[in-house]
Amino acid sequence: MRKLGLIPKLIIAIILGILIGSFLPSYVVQVFATFNGLFGNFLNFVIPLIILGFVIAGIADLGKGAGKMLGITTAIAYVSTLIAGTIAYFVGSKIFPSFISATANIAAGNPEEKLLPPYFTVEMPPAIPVMTALLLAFLLGLGIAAVKGETLYNMSVEFQKIVEKTIKSIIIPLLPLYVLGIFANMTFAGEVQQILSVFWKVFLVILALHFTILAIQFGIASITGKKSFTMMVKNQVPGYLTALGTQSSAATIPVNLQCAEKNGVAKGIREFVVPLCATIHLSGSTITLTCCALAVMLIHNTIPSAGQMFGFIAMLGVTMVAAPGVPGGAVMAALGVLKANLGFNDAQLALMIALYITQDSFGTACNVSGDNAIAVIVDGLREKLKLGQ
Repeated sequence: MRKLGLIPKLIIAIILGILIGSFLPSYVVQVFATFNGLFGNFLNFVIPLIILGFVIAGIADLGKGAGKMLGITTAIAYVSTLIAGTIAYFVGSKIFPSFISATANIAAGNPEEKLLPPYFTVEMPPAIPVMTALLLAFLLGLGIAAVKGETLYNMSVEFQKIVEKTIKSIIIPLLPLYVLGIFANMTFAGEVQQILSVFWKVFLVILALHFTILAIQFGIASITGKKSFTMMVKNQVPGYLTALGTQSSAATIPVNLQCAEKNGVAKGIREFVVPLCATIHLSGSTITLTCCALAVMLIHNTIPSAGQMFGFIAMLGVTMVAAPGVPGGAVMAALGVLKANLGFNDAQLALMIALYITQDSFGTACNVSGDNAIAVIVDGLREKLKLGQ
């Protein structure tokens, strides 16, 4: 099991959870429900710390960069992320209701009502509320960048490493067991079939949206950089497949740099833009998170307002900065926004984690492919804006 990747483990956990919920007695399922209660409380405790760990260091790092190229690249990456999330919301809000019945109000929407309760719980209140963590992270990150504070910057980087270590050593290893417990409990309550019948369709929509946003990004790059659309897409295939296999934006950087070189992007531009966008540009992840969040809310008979979703998408573009450094980092960084903006409960957060990570490789592949489109765009603007070589 140690040699298996996270996605195979999650798939096995979902299958085992369905089997346990279908055939084993309630007292066995309640054991997993007890673990889930403890793990969920720990997750609630860690969420504000994840926000502080990722966002402070991420914003401070951006602020430490200098020059016009940093501002242009960051602006393009953020706008691309916003456009991707907005398209996902509009498409999802039109398509999802057609196959998500308004009566499909599953137990996860109100855990106390149908899901089996844990044998006992241990309260783990977070040190600070989620919104306070977000505001504090923005304030400190921007402040460190403005005053160029070395002491606070070093502290934020070390704290980020502690958070990453917590995710890698505790949350990610226990995540399959958490997902197993969620699916066992929902299966026992007779609700899991509705979820599975919905989310394979959601997954197809997400894939279609990934390819749509890539077509838009490379279309703009083709016009701005005066390069062949077909040539750029063909050159990007190795980067896309590498990201699909590794599930890591960072691990794909060397291959993505080769793709950018084949596209004729200047050395200085590609060596700056590609690694930077691997951290700050998450159009694919935003599409996946937006669609999954919308589907989870519709399943629970909740219709989010456009304002809620736009606020959620805008916050994603900031809170996910530097999150790709850890497996499933994007969804981990988004947990606080899901709670604060969309009011997700523990069961909904668990469902989001499971659904997102099983599709994470496709989101990562979309992210890194879009990075090269941005590299071509920045390279095309080089002469006009007098950017560095």
